[in-house]
Amino acid sequence: MIYETRAEWMDAARKRVLLFGMSGLGKTRISSILRDGGWFHYSIDYRIGTRYMGEAIADNFKREAMKVPLLRELLLSDSVRIASNITFDNLAPLSTYLGKPGDPALGGLPFDEYRHRQNQHREAEIAALLDTPHFIDRAHDLYGYDNFVCDSGGSICEVVNPESRTDPVLSVLSRHALMVWIEGSEAHTADLIRRFDKAPKPMYYRPEFLLECWHAYLSETGRMPGAVDPDAFVRWTYARALAHRQPRYAAMAANWGLRVAADEIARVQTPGDFRELIGAALDKRASQAA
Repeated sequence: MIYETRAEWMDAARKRVLLFGMSGLGKTRISSILRDGGWFHYSIDYRIGTRYMGEAIADNFKREAMKVPLLRELLLSDSVRIASNITFDNLAPLSTYLGKPGDPALGGLPFDEYRHRQNQHREAEIAALLDTPHFIDRAHDLYGYDNFVCDSGGSICEVVNPESRTDPVLSVLSRHALMVWIEGSEAHTADLIRRFDKAPKPMYYRPEFLLECWHAYLSETGRMPGAVDPDAFVRWTYARALAHRQPRYAAMAANWGLRVAADEIARVQTPGDFRELIGAALDKRASQAA
């Protein structure tokens, strides 16, 4: 880790952290607090949706618009422009493009197309994560930011091997930023499941996990692939995804960084609170290793 002790962290003229964990536990809220306090905020999902998948997202919008005669005519004559308006706080263009598999009449994608988009996301996420050192330097050299927070996506654990000490992504990230897991409790998990059930959203899944869930769902429901309710499938998969990700996050924290509780993160209101929380987590890690 780039900071091994509270003193190293507190005394560092340039503080650099990467937050990871399930979506909905506070990564973006803390990043916004730090940004308002003078830190540079690098959002992995925003980078994916602009630099690496922006063209695919916009083309998908145009593909749908071409089905409407009026819009088709205007697009072909370059009379209108269609673009994604993705922001740190609104990642809907990215999640909409990623989509859900199942019945087209219910907004679903053919499974092969869905897997294609999943693979696009995987490649884009790895590239965006590996851009972190560049943005650390850019934030400092171009804009004068000393402190840097990387707000990673919930699927970071799906594109790395946390048990490998030579993982190409984690090796780079850990050399440049302190990796901090925001760890949720069982109560948090139950709340995330309830929230997801009300508004199921597209997610990225590890390929092997996705295939396992897809075949299990088809077998359990007796549905043909083209007749699957997309929302029903992602609801069915979500709790399994949380359970699948938890040990991967834990291994990332154990081998590459440290952990803080989501309840502690929820109490952070200022950059000073965050600095103290990380200092305490480093003390705790040191005492456990002694």
